[in-house]
Amino acid sequence: MVKLDRLINIVSRYGARLHGTVVDRAVEIHSVAVHDPIRPHAATGDVFLAVGAADLAEALTLGVDARARVIVARTSETPDARIRQLLDDRGPALMTVDPSVSWSQIASVVYGLVLEGRETESGRGPSDLFALADTISASLDGPVTIEDQLSRVMAYSTAHHDTDPVRSDTILGRRMPDRVRRFFEEQGIFAHLARSDSPRYIPPAPEHGLHGRTVAAVRAGRELLGSVWVSGREPLSADRARILQEGAHTVALHLLRSRVSADLERQVESELVIELIEGSPDAEAAIGKLGIPARDLRVIALQAHAEQERNAGILLAFERATTGFGWSRLGRSTLFGNTVYTLLPAGDDPAPAYRWIADIAASLPAHMSVVAGIGGTADARELPASRQEADECMALPAATTPAPACYDTAWDRVLIQRLRSMASTGRLPSRDPVAQLAEIDERAGTHYLPTLKAWLEAHGDPNTAARTLDVHPNTVRHRMRRMRELDFLDPDDPAKRTAMLIALSIRTG
Repeated sequence: MVKLDRLINIVSRYGARLHGTVVDRAVEIHSVAVHDPIRPHAATGDVFLAVGAADLAEALTLGVDARARVIVARTSETPDARIRQLLDDRGPALMTVDPSVSWSQIASVVYGLVLEGRETESGRGPSDLFALADTISASLDGPVTIEDQLSRVMAYSTAHHDTDPVRSDTILGRRMPDRVRRFFEEQGIFAHLARSDSPRYIPPAPEHGLHGRTVAAVRAGRELLGSVWVSGREPLSADRARILQEGAHTVALHLLRSRVSADLERQVESELVIELIEGSPDAEAAIGKLGIPARDLRVIALQAHAEQERNAGILLAFERATTGFGWSRLGRSTLFGNTVYTLLPAGDDPAPAYRWIADIAASLPAHMSVVAGIGGTADARELPASRQEADECMALPAATTPAPACYDTAWDRVLIQRLRSMASTGRLPSRDPVAQLAEIDERAGTHYLPTLKAWLEAHGDPNTAARTLDVHPNTVRHRMRRMRELDFLDPDDPAKRTAMLIALSIRTG
């Protein structure tokens, strides 16, 4: 609940203008109604959202029929003398909102204020189901428990009432005891919840420690979201049953708002992360909106796969990465293509990134496999480079990286991988020394290529090269002497040595 004065003041901040005389701005607002063209006379509420009304006159007529105290219309029309007179005669206040503000934004603000805006002693309104359970409990004068469709406790009232053993066990165990659930199934309670919105009374059952219950379904459209349970030894009166039914409807709206809020938070976060990893001219502002430091960040690239479950793995990984509100999570994530990218404050030590990957992998089903890469440290403007490094580390052959590769330690393999990729986009010289040595090896059965590579990596030391090849040092000396006799090879030229080593690394991996 919220006072009319507060609702008017808050909605006015979003560009709404008040018309008409409000006699009592201290009156409490309890409900919201939205115009439904299919059932124009079905909605009643203290605040009436005139969605789809052709003009102010129609909005005013519909609002009066809905017994609204405040009518909200989205229009650029200014009330004329006739409308103002009707407002004075009929009593409701009229608020007009500029058409540039969407109905979804208006509804979000109004529903948020009315359904979650009840003032408490601390000056804060209830933003969770526990406060809503307390509100319903106070209206019905009985203990309230809100459960999901699997009978798991989502919230319960905190006021001290006549609590029976079943409620105590349910709250302590965070779900309805199995013996009680079986009893309710035998009584047809869950079948009733599946098909009806009407409250159902359950008589006391002392053998189960049950004093009595009245339950109502929490539903969004045809989807059963859960149930609201009120303890009581007697059935509810008609008025209280209506209050319970309205309370269940409010719980449904709250659960939908929570679901939408989580999805909206994911959407905003995801767009900001994409903006940063692709390169943003206003990176500092974007990083500020995400609420993480602008320096010492790492980009983590992660993919999850499951056989015969296309996209299921990566969608589940993204859900795990974004579980909880942003401020309660260390990183910020997006799902971009088939990869989850996460910005993680880690600094010079990649250990937090390794832990983050391990936590995500542990949260997924055992049959799903995870591959990941960790980019180097970066500030806000360098995140595209860290993202590229993370992609490149993730793409390294699994045989060389049994654990997730980090650019800090895998930069050499990444560099070779880059050179290999660059070489594949064009043509390597068809008559370069490496290509010609390969032809000789294939034709004559020599081992010039591996010998030259080992010799170059050993900086010309035949003993070190021999250990790499598992041959005698004289064998290395003999092969190198034979190669020096070839007119196309010049192993003493520093530039050619570097180029040949790169070409050998690309060719042999």
